Amino acid sequence: MRFNSTLQLNCGENVFNLFVRFLRGGILKHIKFASAMMCDELVFPFLQQNLVLLCQKAIYWKEEKALIAADVHLGKGGHFRKAGIAVPRDLAQDDLAVLSDLIREYQPQKLIFLGDLFHSDMNTDWDWFALWRGQFPNLKIVLIRGNHDIIHDSHYQKLNISLHAQLLIEPFLMLHHPLPPVQLQQATGYVLCGHIHPGVNLRGRGRQSVTLPCFAFADKQAILPSFGRFTGKVALQHQQTDRVFGVLSDKVIAL
Repeated sequence: MRFNSTLQLNCGENVFNLFVRFLRGGILKHIKFASAMMCDELVFPFLQQNLVLLCQKAIYWKEEKALIAADVHLGKGGHFRKAGIAVPRDLAQDDLAVLSDLIREYQPQKLIFLGDLFHSDMNTDWDWFALWRGQFPNLKIVLIRGNHDIIHDSHYQKLNISLHAQLLIEPFLMLHHPLPPVQLQQATGYVLCGHIHPGVNLRGRGRQSVTLPCFAFADKQAILPSFGRFTGKVALQHQQTDRVFGVLSDKVIAL
């Protein structure tokens, strides 16, 4: 069966999101999911640029008209199911639907993945990704290769996705791995990266604690939270001079 990638439903929903809605078990469940994606944006002026920090754990860079996300880890659910571990089947579809919402909202000219777009080798989630890509044929997509990105370049090239080890778009240098201090001193731009899946631990008076995903901006590099829903987070030790932003379900907060 072939699908027309330009087909639009009366409610403005495209074919890909219709299939997501179907697989997730009906209209009501889909509406709850979509409403959870509504959030207050936080505009962070930085290095004479305006970065919109989103509760979907991505950044919209206004001046460059670029949407930036790290560590989506598509296909991770399929990878675990191959190993006999029971995980939900709709993880990749959910993450792609969130990306679709952000693209419609902010109308970026480019989408930059800071590594680990896919978790492992090819599985059925690649078919979903290819179908999703067809919904945005004019969107420039860039992948900064991460340690999990082992799928051959030719598959990405067929989808008109460019691959890089690093990418300089001044004033930012896009990487996957954070740089150690010595290399940071020699970096050609302020580093935006992922890989760590950063979190920040908050403690209450009654010994309650919670670890939130976070955007962590240090002196010379920032680490983005992992975009994928099926990913963990690691509580980092932060310097007092760091700018840390915790991610809640409906907003991003400065800590």
